[in-house]
Amino acid sequence: MTDHSQRDEVQAEGFTKTELNLTMNFLDQIPFNKLLGLKPKLLSNDRCEFTMSMKDDLVGNWLQGILHGGAISTALDVTGGAMALIATWQRMNRHEIPKEQRPQQLSKLGTIDMRVDFLHPGKGKEFVASATLLRIGNKVAVTRMEFHNEEGQLIAVGTGTYLTG
Repeated sequence: MTDHSQRDEVQAEGFTKTELNLTMNFLDQIPFNKLLGLKPKLLSNDRCEFTMSMKDDLVGNWLQGILHGGAISTALDVTGGAMALIATWQRMNRHEIPKEQRPQQLSKLGTIDMRVDFLHPGKGKEFVASATLLRIGNKVAVTRMEFHNEEGQLIAVGTGTYLTG
């Protein structure tokens, strides 16, 4: 569960306090995010960032201590999904969708397709997954994601397609 101190550490741009609380509450409901240790650091209309620390449970190559590809893929998916969620909310604001109808539409949010290209081994202690929006339509959002270690090395890139309505 995200505590209030963690919420204070999240950079949020373009959100009311209520919208930020709703977004954080939504992200808190996903147990797998907690298991991986994913923490939101930036949530804006243009970009999302999540951090993740290396831990023994996430190792895929135990001989070299490399982060598991599934953990990397999940971090990219969560970050892309958060970007799709924000873009969907903003689209609903622009189209003046009544607020009581929004939860039903947001409940449909899910990954349709995702491609991940692994560029370097997942070596590091701290990682950042980021996402930007490529396109949003009435039913689908497409995002571009990147996964870096604490030295700024680009470990993986991805493209995600998300159902948004």
